[in-house]
Amino acid sequence: MPAFLSDDFLLYSDAAIRLYNDFARPMPIFDYHCHLPVKDIREDTRFANLTRIWLDGDHYKWRAMRANGIDENAITGNASDLEKFVAWAQTVPKTLRNPLYHWTHLELKRHFGIERLLDGKTAADIYHACSEMLQGKDLSVRGILNKMNVRVICTTDDPTDDLKHHANIARDKTFDVRVVPAFRPDAAMAVENPAGFNDWIMRLEAASDTAVDSYSRFLEALEQRHCFFHDAGCRLSDHGLQQPYAETFSTAEIPQIFDRVRRMQPLDAIDIFKFKSAMMQTLAEMDAGRNWTQQFHFGALRNTNTRAFETLGPDSGYDSMGDFDMAKPLARFLDTLDRNQRLAKTILYVLNPRDNELIAAMCGNFQDGTVVGKIQFGSAWWFNDQKDGIERQLDALSNMGLLSRFVGMLTDSRSFLSYPRHEYFRRVLCNLLGTDVENGELPDDFDLIGGMVQDVCYRNAVAYFGIETDPFPS
Repeated sequence: MPAFLSDDFLLYSDAAIRLYNDFARPMPIFDYHCHLPVKDIREDTRFANLTRIWLDGDHYKWRAMRANGIDENAITGNASDLEKFVAWAQTVPKTLRNPLYHWTHLELKRHFGIERLLDGKTAADIYHACSEMLQGKDLSVRGILNKMNVRVICTTDDPTDDLKHHANIARDKTFDVRVVPAFRPDAAMAVENPAGFNDWIMRLEAASDTAVDSYSRFLEALEQRHCFFHDAGCRLSDHGLQQPYAETFSTAEIPQIFDRVRRMQPLDAIDIFKFKSAMMQTLAEMDAGRNWTQQFHFGALRNTNTRAFETLGPDSGYDSMGDFDMAKPLARFLDTLDRNQRLAKTILYVLNPRDNELIAAMCGNFQDGTVVGKIQFGSAWWFNDQKDGIERQLDALSNMGLLSRFVGMLTDSRSFLSYPRHEYFRRVLCNLLGTDVENGELPDDFDLIGGMVQDVCYRNAVAYFGIETDPFPS
């Protein structure tokens, strides 16, 4: 019986072991979507203790702790950092078969060399040992990134961000990791909340030095920020949307809808959909104009618990999978752009796995031969970011597209300790391919299959995104 987290963890054949160790393991990391705080990279932060780097903001862990009956005070409340960590440690043994159990012990092992199981009995020792190690140079933020062999990080940034931390990092010749912004204009579409939308417009006016007194001026301000991001090295946008929007609208309707929102007048559902449709198309055309990649994360049903949202705000662990309409509006949206030759490189992510084959098939409708893998089925995301979910995404992509052209894994995380998730993905990928080799479903040609593994792990992303970095040798 293999030991827990052995060298062959998740690798169940000789072929899988060889693919991982000889081909996947040495590859650098191109993290093209994450939520890491840029300020911490700029300042090379050393976190005070394990709670600050590991539990703060991690709604995956928070959800598990709540399910385990932990009081909110020990999760997001006023309990001490040690008390919060002990509450998490007491929860860990109850996460068996949840990916958190794997991730927790993989991160302890890779970053701190700790192989003891985390539980209530070992909590204090592990907390103090790791917190002390975090003060060393190797486990500062930049130390972690270098240790994990990260070459590129694409953060997630509001159009109103001044990007000053990105600029400072770019000027720092002592730091080799490329850190670039990604344009996240969700707030520009959020007209369902007139008060929040108008507050954001004020920030947009200040950032763009533009008086947004009309819809045309609104678009001018967004275009100015898009250009500003491009000059700062941005080559990706990212959109977190419930569903694709492709409602029919006239050019006269959208300025009128915009004016009503600016007057704080609530909109009905059809006008909200029309405005979102217009913005989704306009922003996509901006991306195409600058040869960016656009990413769409579809399917999250957010802030489902009103009481918790009013107390803790968004991104606190109360989101879920939704079951929104996907196929027809997505096809209309992509087709409109394609007809006008304004369809940028596109990555489509879905949260509900019922949509995997739908998206994998949809990607094939709009490949046009101009860019290798132009339309991508994005990696298993959020609730699917675990062994079964990764395998389901890889199987759907393999069956209906070209796995060999896939741009691979991302962290989508707010924690600097999350980089072993790339290792986790690579092990699952190699095991899937190794099993096919062992079964005679793929040839026993490790140059062929190992080369594909290296492409998926890193080289495809380098070629696809157009962000300057050192390519890994062929």
